[in-house]
Amino acid sequence: MDLETLKKTVAEGLEEAGAAQTADAVEAVRITYLGRKGLMPQVMKELKTVAPEEKAEVGRLANTFKKELAELLESRREELSGDGKGAAESATFDYTLPGRGPRRGTRHPISAVIEEAVAIFGRMGFTVAEGPDVETPYHNFEALNTPGYHPSMDRQDTFWLDDGKLLRTQTSPVQIRVMESRTPPVRIVTPGRCYRRDTTDATHSANFHQIEGLYVDSQVSLADLKGTLAYFAHEMMGPDVAVRFRPHFFPFTEPSVECDFSCHVCSGSGCRVCKGSGWIEIAGAGMVDPRVFEKVGYDPETTTGYAFGMGIERIAMIRYGIPDIRLLYENDMRFLRQF
Repeated sequence: MDLETLKKTVAEGLEEAGAAQTADAVEAVRITYLGRKGLMPQVMKELKTVAPEEKAEVGRLANTFKKELAELLESRREELSGDGKGAAESATFDYTLPGRGPRRGTRHPISAVIEEAVAIFGRMGFTVAEGPDVETPYHNFEALNTPGYHPSMDRQDTFWLDDGKLLRTQTSPVQIRVMESRTPPVRIVTPGRCYRRDTTDATHSANFHQIEGLYVDSQVSLADLKGTLAYFAHEMMGPDVAVRFRPHFFPFTEPSVECDFSCHVCSGSGCRVCKGSGWIEIAGAGMVDPRVFEKVGYDPETTTGYAFGMGIERIAMIRYGIPDIRLLYENDMRFLRQF
């Protein structure tokens, strides 16, 4: 096929494709020009017989035509229905139907617990404070009265970075930063991510969330702390939940306590969730150690305060009956749609 004949064929092919009014007509044009035995495969086979001075132009025009014709045919297919009838005869969309609203997502269980916890503490006058995930050893350990030989400072327990900083192991460093920048009274909660070198299993993760609280003023007592956590327990877990406090030890509080909530699954009678004890450990807390106040420039003789911290994933698992912490991070929509 010489150049002039090919130009005529190109014009006819594009005209026929544009004029096709049914899906069957579109397919017929495709077979005629682009099919295995169509005109364009034949042109490419006969390219070697074309005059040398026209060969390059014929090849270029043939390739351009194949691309343009394929795009035009695809466009016509989209405009026409797939049953061989014209678009006007077989409309696939009824414009008279009411619109469909976008599907709304839901809150992730961790986000939901954080938001509700912040709201509960907000009703008691606490405001939210945030800090960096990458911390200094001073803010994460030293200012919190943690000695240099404490096991948590080992590399097998903490993610240390090459520049000497670390991924915070708790949100307590935010409390130090806030006290360094404010004078009492201070009443804050600090929700956020924490990082520890824990082996991932059903109840542990190297990346988890905490929410910690701090209240500092001139006459804060352990009774204030107990009242705060009891109110939180009743608001988060229901009015029937019981609360108990057990003596404990934390480097940055003295005296220190562990706070347990009665198991909401068995109502305290003992089950698999609470390991038969009837109680579930929720928070660590205590009165801020005077040496912490000294680090941030507060007068420990006139300043008192309490601090507490609890794991968000633990609350979510207990509240929603989630058996494995890994479910919270796998982004399985079958799981997340339940919330």
